[in-house]
Amino acid sequence: MKYFRYKEEKIFRVLMLVSTLFIVLALAIIIFSILYKGLPMLSWEMISQTPKGGFYLGKEGGILNAIIGSFYLSVCSTLLALFVSLPLALFMNIYLKRYKFVLNTVRFFLDLLWGVPSIVYGAFGFIIMIHFGLRASLLAGIITVTLFIIPIMVRAMDEVFKTVPVGLYEASLSLGSTRSETAYRVFLRQCYPGIITAVLLAFGRGIGDAASVLFTTGFTDHIPVSLMQPTATLPLAIFFQLGAPIAEVQERAYAAAAILTFFILIISILARLSSGKFQRNKINF
Repeated sequence: MKYFRYKEEKIFRVLMLVSTLFIVLALAIIIFSILYKGLPMLSWEMISQTPKGGFYLGKEGGILNAIIGSFYLSVCSTLLALFVSLPLALFMNIYLKRYKFVLNTVRFFLDLLWGVPSIVYGAFGFIIMIHFGLRASLLAGIITVTLFIIPIMVRAMDEVFKTVPVGLYEASLSLGSTRSETAYRVFLRQCYPGIITAVLLAFGRGIGDAASVLFTTGFTDHIPVSLMQPTATLPLAIFFQLGAPIAEVQERAYAAAAILTFFILIISILARLSSGKFQRNKINF
């Protein structure tokens, strides 16, 4: 019996190792292919200029409009989602703690919303735009991406708040603190690095998604100066350039993909560092 358990452990260890190597290899191939095709086309002109006349025919210009548009869209969406997600996640772990069935039901629906394809959020945002007579704009994109990342942010924060020791929660209440004071003075301080990780994860999903903004933000060669103006984003810039019949324009798409990949990698590293800091600073009872 002991021999079979040993063999079983060896088999699963090999399977885990093979799976890990496969994932790492796939990621390395994707990053290498993007950088191999994108770095030769990457230049200061491409980063610092908006598209000029004939840019999509292979002439001069850059994707500054898409870079700034992505920044506007993702930052505003993340801040708006944070305004909704943080109180909701705290409410779930403070006020719904005693009602397990309700709490598990809320978590189930959040997980369900997390799994909904982003194109569905884009279609929903488009329906709302049609209903209210709105045009494709930065505001419509912000609302759509906010709806898309709220379940991600709430569930990530929820998992962080679940790690707060029950003893810390009870000690705060026993000292006369209200539940609101416990939420914002104890839970936030205990889980601050984990909250930053959740925000960065949601920000990364927002800046890298194309399907949710395909119908709502529109696309323009100019930098928006109003919420009601259309805006370009890096995912859409990649999408439209890859669809061009000109080889040079398609190669520029890989340069835009390299820029987007760089942003995502930086966000992922920051999220990982925040997660590590959260584990070091966690108080155990």
